[in-house]
Amino acid sequence: MGNRPLDILNNALNASVIVRLKGAREFRGTLQGYDVHMNLVLEEAEELKDGEIVRKIGSVVIRGDNVVYVSP
Repeated sequence: MGNRPLDILNNALNASVIVRLKGAREFRGTLQGYDVHMNLVLEEAEELKDGEIVRKIGSVVIRGDNVVYVSP
């Protein structure tokens, strides 16, 4: 087991992930939680542009319908 998308997210809990959103926005942070709608909670989140930190956000909730991909 462990091949389903939510299993992969479960394995990425408390680890650093990169989240790509619609509109080409990217965030990097520690995945603290998620739900079946792919709503994500990140801690120590940073917004990235071209791989560079644009701003530090801290805690953020990302709505699942904006998520393009999550990379552990």
